[in-house]
Amino acid sequence: MSAPFLLIQTRPEDALADAEYEAFVRLSGLEERDVERFRLEAEPLPVGFENTWHQRYSALVLGGSPFTATDADRSETQVRVEEELARLVGVVIEKDLPFLGLCYGVGVLGLASGAVIDRTYSEPAGISHISLTPEGLTDPLLAGVDPHFDAFVGHKESTTKLPPEAVLLATSGPAPVQMYKLKQNIYATQFHPELDPAGLIERIEAYRENGYFDPEDFDAIASMARNADVSAAHRILVNFAKTYLPR
Repeated sequence: MSAPFLLIQTRPEDALADAEYEAFVRLSGLEERDVERFRLEAEPLPVGFENTWHQRYSALVLGGSPFTATDADRSETQVRVEEELARLVGVVIEKDLPFLGLCYGVGVLGLASGAVIDRTYSEPAGISHISLTPEGLTDPLLAGVDPHFDAFVGHKESTTKLPPEAVLLATSGPAPVQMYKLKQNIYATQFHPELDPAGLIERIEAYRENGYFDPEDFDAIASMARNADVSAAHRILVNFAKTYLPR
């Protein structure tokens, strides 16, 4: 039996963290035994974890977060989380270990690998129309994904300049960098492949005052979400699971 994945979470809201874990497991086609999780906002990683995690886990997945790399004011918890993730992702890059960053992962991976992360291409909560690049059309993590598809987004910052040697896999008009790859096994998406309509509605309900959208637009966004088809984005999670946690 293959070693499980580790989902690292940084959301302080228990209900949202639980929903994120449940959705990742379900939409990946995995079972709970296949995915362990660690609430990094609640406690520090064990000493030296960045150098040993791959002996226990098949891959790391970094979930979304209310933290952003461009925050002007950081709590002590956020500073600690960012420092620990920087060490962890630094080793991931050095050793080309399997990694999938979801939204927040773009900023964490980008800062560790020389990208420019700022607020030039922010997107309010809603749908983004994603297009695969020629490289994306042939990448195994995007096998079976339509060349043009919809995905849920909601981010205050994004990648303005890719890390050196990164390969752009997906783009959109509002945010040119929607997915990229480093080396052979390191991926990040700006959009949220782990969100289905119910998941987005739960997120915007919890974060309606956090600056991700105009609170007056809540009903319109929720209605849009209920009628959205974002199933193509979920295929990325299935492919990641099949690639790094084969049955």
